[in-house]
Amino acid sequence: MTIPPLMPVYPRCDVRPVRGEGCYLIGERGERYLDFASGIAVNCLGHGHPHLTRVLQDQVATLMHVSNLYGSPQGEKLARRITDHSFADTVFFTNSGAEAVECAIKTARRYHHANGNPERHDLITFSMAFHGRTLGAISATNQAKMRDGFEPLLPGFKYCEFNDLEGALALIDENTAGFLVEPVQGEGGIRVASDAFLKGLRKACDEHGLMLVLDEVQCGYGRTGTYFAHEQYGIEPDILASAKGIGGGFPLGACLATEEAARGMVFGTHGSTYGGNPLAMAAGEGVLDVMLEDGFFDHVRQMGERLRSTLEQMIPNHDHLFDSVRGRGLMLGLKLKDPAVSRDFVGHARDNHGLLLVAAGENVVRILPPLIIEERHVAEFAEKLSDAARVYNPPADD
Repeated sequence: MTIPPLMPVYPRCDVRPVRGEGCYLIGERGERYLDFASGIAVNCLGHGHPHLTRVLQDQVATLMHVSNLYGSPQGEKLARRITDHSFADTVFFTNSGAEAVECAIKTARRYHHANGNPERHDLITFSMAFHGRTLGAISATNQAKMRDGFEPLLPGFKYCEFNDLEGALALIDENTAGFLVEPVQGEGGIRVASDAFLKGLRKACDEHGLMLVLDEVQCGYGRTGTYFAHEQYGIEPDILASAKGIGGGFPLGACLATEEAARGMVFGTHGSTYGGNPLAMAAGEGVLDVMLEDGFFDHVRQMGERLRSTLEQMIPNHDHLFDSVRGRGLMLGLKLKDPAVSRDFVGHARDNHGLLLVAAGENVVRILPPLIIEERHVAEFAEKLSDAARVYNPPADD
C-alpha cells in the first residue's frame, strides 16, 4: 500500500509541532518557531493560554457532549454573550467555518422561501473569494483550483469582481437572494473591501429586500481590530459566518443572524450532531472572557499599526523583493514583486529562519500573529523577516 494513513490532500512541510507556548511553536526535535500564522488565524490567544486552558480542562471533567436533542444552558449562555455584543439576535453553532457558511447560505435562501419567494435563491459572490471546502462553499467561489474535479457544482451563485459595486448591482434580478462577501479576503490575498463597496451592497439589500451575508470566518473575532470587521464600515449584515478565532484553537464556528433574517430557520430546517456541544461552548466562553476585557481590541489595533509600520519601513531595504503592505489590524499581507513566489518565500522563512507565515493569492504573504503579541514579538518578527529577505533567492523559471 502506497497511500499514507493521512489522506495526502495537504503538501505538508517538515515542521512537526508537538508543543506551543504563547506566540511560539516547538517541533518534535525541540526547534522553536515564531508563529505569525496562528493556525491560519485560529489561535487568537496564542498557544497554551492559561485561562482558555483552564476552562477547557474544567469542562472536560464535567461534560463534553450530549447532542442537541436536549436543552443547552452552555449554548444559550454563549449565544447570549455573542448577541449582546453584535448585530445578531440568534446564533447557530457549528464545528467549522465551512459549516457556518453553509448555514448562512441556507438561512438566506430559506428567508425568501418563508416570505413566499422561493425563486429568490441566487447569491452574488466575488472573485478570489474563499468560503470553505464543502460543495456549497466551493460553488460560491470562482477559483478554478477549488472547483476543478468536483463538478457538477451547486447552482444558485453568480460571480462578480471584488470591490466592483456597479458590476454587483448589475447582476441583481428576480432570482437574487443576496450577496455573500468577505469584508477582508484572506485566501484571496488580504484584499480589503472599500467603504463604498460594502455600504453600496448594504444599500442595495435594503432597497431590493435582499440578504447581506458576510463571511467573517477569518477577518472577524478581533483579527482586524474590532469584534467583527464590518463594524469599521458602519454597516450591519443580515447574516454572518464566524469561526477560526471564535474557539481559540478548538473547532468551533457560528452562523449569526437577525431575527428577521432567521425567520425561515424553524424546527427541522438545520442541525448538527456536534455543533454547540458543552466543550466547544467552554472554548467560546474562554475566548470571549479575554477578548471582551477592556483594552483588548485597542491592543490589537496598536500592535497592528506597529506591525504595519515595521513592514513599511522594511520595504525600502528589500525593494527587490517586497512591494507593499495591505490589510487591517493583525490581518496583514505583504505583496511580493517576483511573480508566484509567495509560497516559496513562506517555506524559506519557515525552514531557514524559524518564522511561520501563510501564503495567499496575488503573490501575498499573510501575516496573522496571535492577537496577544507584544512589542518584543514584533521586533523578533522584523529581525527574522529581514534576515530571510536578505538571503532569499527566488526559484529559477523553468
